Amino acid sequence: MVTGEPRRSSRIAYLDAPRGASAPAPGRRPPRPRLQRLFPDAMTEARREFAVLLGEFRRTAVLVPLADGGGLWTADLGGVRWICAFSHEESLARFARARGEADRVWEYRTVLGARLLDVMVPLLGVPGGVALDAGGADGVLFPPARGVVPDAAAVDLDDEREGGLHER
Repeated sequence: MVTGEPRRSSRIAYLDAPRGASAPAPGRRPPRPRLQRLFPDAMTEARREFAVLLGEFRRTAVLVPLADGGGLWTADLGGVRWICAFSHEESLARFARARGEADRVWEYRTVLGARLLDVMVPLLGVPGGVALDAGGADGVLFPPARGVVPDAAAVDLDDEREGGLHER
């Protein structure tokens, strides 16, 4: 039932107010709590999680299949050349089965993640990154971005320049 009475505020609206603060005047909305203090921005949290994952990857030795010519096995997708790396033999075997190539012998090298990002990606000569455990549920991409690969090998998404995507 709707009455002509003014709406009353619940005491819960003042829980975020500093101690000793008085309630706002009737009819005025109380200030909104600063939710960012309580719940960090989703993008900030994702960046933090990626930074932790990147640090772990840099310190870990991974398996990198060798191409027929002996170089590292890569795949081109979306204008980026990805070095394919795997966290363990089971992950490489899943990838081989998914490609229908489980019966062939897969030669690979063990390479430190930091060496892939800092040395091998710049040697590609094109924008490149690392695809870890490609095709798996836990796959991760380490793109050609500043902070992931050396600045000289990073690409820059800069809206101020025409074209958007530029090699640095």
